[in-house]
Amino acid sequence: MLWAIFTLIAAAAQTVRNAMQRELTATLGTVGATHVRFLFGFPFAILFLAGVLIVTGQGWPSTPAMFWPWVVFGAVTQIAATATMLSVMGERSFVVAYAYIKTEPVQVAIFGLIFLGDHVTPMLAAAVVIATAGVILISLKPGAGKTTTTRSTVIGLGSGALFALSAIGYRGAILSLGHPHFVLSATYTLAVGLVMQAAMLSLYLWLRDPPVLRAIARAWRPSLFAGFMGAFASEFWFLAFAIATAASVRTLALVEVLFAQAVTHFWFKQPTTPREIGGVVLVVFGVLLLVWSY
Repeated sequence: MLWAIFTLIAAAAQTVRNAMQRELTATLGTVGATHVRFLFGFPFAILFLAGVLIVTGQGWPSTPAMFWPWVVFGAVTQIAATATMLSVMGERSFVVAYAYIKTEPVQVAIFGLIFLGDHVTPMLAAAVVIATAGVILISLKPGAGKTTTTRSTVIGLGSGALFALSAIGYRGAILSLGHPHFVLSATYTLAVGLVMQAAMLSLYLWLRDPPVLRAIARAWRPSLFAGFMGAFASEFWFLAFAIATAASVRTLALVEVLFAQAVTHFWFKQPTTPREIGGVVLVVFGVLLLVWSY
């Protein structure tokens, strides 16, 4: 059950990182805020890799040819998924789009079965569907239907699919290494992925929108923290992907919504509605079913 501990740590760190990115979107724009997690994250990923090599005493992993298509696929789809999600955060239809984004675990289970042959047991499938239904119930506020548009539906489902494909790409890259030390495989894949993403987005902004790069440089203090939290969260996501199916990891990751509900209720003193309580019960039941299936 080590994968579950890794996932819970990653989900908590991602909650912090998402909050930082939302604030940066106002000053840096969608692409700029997306770039922050990669540009300021890859140095920390390299430090993580150096630490793992030193502590484990392992040699540099040999990289088979199949590693590169998987890691490039994971890197590109993650950039697209993050940018797509940030692009709708300020819109009235974001609540609806967010609910559709959270269909990611269902899509991960399907893609994992197709591309990696990850086995989906009946109990795991039930856990994925129940927990996802709970998150959607929590996310769809009263009156959200009034803001439902074809665009929000397409963006939400598309972003969820991209996040799902990214998880599959990175898990495929980790498994393709075939290294006996899963920590090294996960950390190496993370470092390579973040370096690629930082290079791709830096080149794009240098060619298309150089002022954004200057704005990122000026906002280096909050960007540095967001980058660290992004790399820290990703490290634990990758560790979990190395030893469990992507569907299991991304379903348990839905506890992130429970963290947000807890902060809203206990910190901001906002009441919890019966609908939200029902959604929480479904998420908890789905997660318990998931853990029990192991």
